[in-house]
Amino acid sequence: MSKVSTNLTKLRDLSSEELQQTLAQTRDELFRLQLGQYTNQVTSTAALTTKRRDIARMLTVLRGRELGSETQAQTSDAAAEAPTATKKTKKAKS
Repeated sequence: MSKVSTNLTKLRDLSSEELQQTLAQTRDELFRLQLGQYTNQVTSTAALTTKRRDIARMLTVLRGRELGSETQAQTSDAAAEAPTATKKTKKAKS
């Protein structure tokens, strides 16, 4: 699993309120990075791009939830149990 998909999975596991708080925090970090760039204190300009993309991912998840096309992901324990339950029902029907 790539780093981006892992990050996206973590974002989808957050509740909407937590996601809003993370979004506000990331926007603040981006502002500070931009301010540091203007004052020649930022050594890595890639961090700016990363923060912008993280913000876009958060906004995408929030918009998907708003439209109803995406819901909060289940915890890994519940997700692991769901496929097991479907296998049992398939065997019972056979």
